[in-house]
Amino acid sequence: QVQLVESGGGLVQAGGSLRLSCAASGITRGINRMGWYRQAPGKERELVAVITDGGITNYADSVKGRFTISRDNAKNTVFLQMNRLKPEDTAVYYCNVLHGPYLTNYWGQGTQVTVSS
Repeated sequence: QVQLVESGGGLVQAGGSLRLSCAASGITRGINRMGWYRQAPGKERELVAVITDGGITNYADSVKGRFTISRDNAKNTVFLQMNRLKPEDTAVYYCNVLHGPYLTNYWGQGTQVTVSS
């Protein structure tokens, strides 16, 4: 049973920082890509940042230069350091993992990030 456990969300003022973490359990190896998506009220879920098992990263244009994604392969954990947060970053942030030869998709339960102006 694969589980993704997220932590680190919360309320922060504009210009502040938060660090999200997501630990994957039930997987011993074979994680291809880990990442973060977000969904704001009334909007579709969108990619924030992803990182491959080789360390290649991809970011949404809206977060480039402010957010940094990293991962600890030994612990199957992915992090999202979010700096210079803006009110428009307010959303539920979801951890995502692609696993195995068939790229099975797994999602975390989501963590709320609220940025006040």
